[in-house]
Amino acid sequence: MPTNSTNRPLKLQFGLINHESCYLTAEAFGFKVNASAPSLKRKQVWTLEQDSHDPQVVYFRSHLGRYLASDKNGKVTCEAEVQNTDCRFLIAAQSDSRWALQSEPYLRFFGGSWDYLSCFTQVITEAELWAVHLALHPQANLLSMARKRYAHLSHRNGEIAVDRKIPWGVAALLTLVYLDGKYRLKTCDSRYLVNDGTLSAESGMGTGYTLELQCGKLAFKDYEGKYLSPMGPTGTLRSGRCTKPGKDELFDLEESHPQVVLIAANSKYVSIRQGVSISANQEDETDLETFQMEIDKESRKCLFRTNEGKYWALVTHGGIQTTATERSANTMFAVEWMGRRVALQASNGKYICTKKNGQLAAVSNSIGEDEKLVLKLINRPMLILRGENGFICHHKNSNTLDANRSVYDIFTLHFSDGAYHIKGEGGRFWYVNSSGLVCSDGETPDDFTFEFLEHGRISIRGKNGRYLRGQGGTLKGDGATPDSSALWEY
Repeated sequence: MPTNSTNRPLKLQFGLINHESCYLTAEAFGFKVNASAPSLKRKQVWTLEQDSHDPQVVYFRSHLGRYLASDKNGKVTCEAEVQNTDCRFLIAAQSDSRWALQSEPYLRFFGGSWDYLSCFTQVITEAELWAVHLALHPQANLLSMARKRYAHLSHRNGEIAVDRKIPWGVAALLTLVYLDGKYRLKTCDSRYLVNDGTLSAESGMGTGYTLELQCGKLAFKDYEGKYLSPMGPTGTLRSGRCTKPGKDELFDLEESHPQVVLIAANSKYVSIRQGVSISANQEDETDLETFQMEIDKESRKCLFRTNEGKYWALVTHGGIQTTATERSANTMFAVEWMGRRVALQASNGKYICTKKNGQLAAVSNSIGEDEKLVLKLINRPMLILRGENGFICHHKNSNTLDANRSVYDIFTLHFSDGAYHIKGEGGRFWYVNSSGLVCSDGETPDDFTFEFLEHGRISIRGKNGRYLRGQGGTLKGDGATPDSSALWEY
């Protein structure tokens, strides 16, 4: 059970690449499968599900919600709506980290190319080996299964330490960078983890790891065949001596909730430094002024969690205190997005205002200056955005941005009084041009505002008031409403 109980392990989603560098694809027509796609997009994404009784048995679910299956004659289909005997597979991980997929009931191996896929051979050849390309959003928190502690950048020791009970602040954010079939672990200050435990600004041989799956958990294998594990009293993340992963070498990736600081109308930071009552009375931002935003999936209301695991809660006479340990109606707040400012409405229907003594209380019937707050996202200095059709990436031959790529570019986020500036290649900024296209070669920054509308997704508005959306594979800043094309995993 993860220490940070609101964080859940990310579902393992990936693409499977055959010996001809083509991805396993699930077609909507006839629920057929082939291996002909050159890149990882929606039809090439598979979700791994473990059998509830036998953790060695896995199921592969397509983007259509159907399961990969093989019959006794080796015929492969992907139309089963529920898990059945023919859908049961075993993963035989090879020394080079590729997988051989074996039908559990028939003990035959799955492979082939293009439309010629079957699960009938009894031996493993190149045609039966699949490389794994993760399709998760690459920014996450990393939990050690042995220590039940989270990884974070330790500036003092110049390492990634695995010793946090709760993944807090920007230091706990790690970015997985996929390059040449290997993964790099990148810290929030843009350094890569080297297998000896040091951090490097450059990506070299010692920074590349192959991912292995063991009972649904991840292991990171370096170029020498050794695995990352937490070492010593601080849990320094580095390669150990093991050439086979045990519990010490296994990790979960968990989604990284947005963490924010709030600045009230009196220009002070909202804080819990003074005790359970929430007040805007601090000049600087520390862990005690940082709150984790958790969007309720059903109501889309927001919960604010402290670094001690307590929630903001509405108490008598409109007071707001950090006394709740469980979610309830009194811990949920409706957020009204007003460009550079937000207002919070409590379960009593009143808006939170800042009193003269700095205390926050839900006592206002309408929104004035005292009810407005600045909300600043602190744990995404590097921004990676994925929409319904893929990642946002620089276009190869123009100053526009693609919104349907299987690879991602990393952008830099800068805060500016309730708005954000987004910086890309060469230190140039995003802006929306007169045609509504989002361009990436601005010499001066343009303001964008963020709205945290759904669990795990944001919408972004340009200074023209329109939402950024993916249309025809291109990023445009002309959306009237934050529909599915304008929601971004971040």
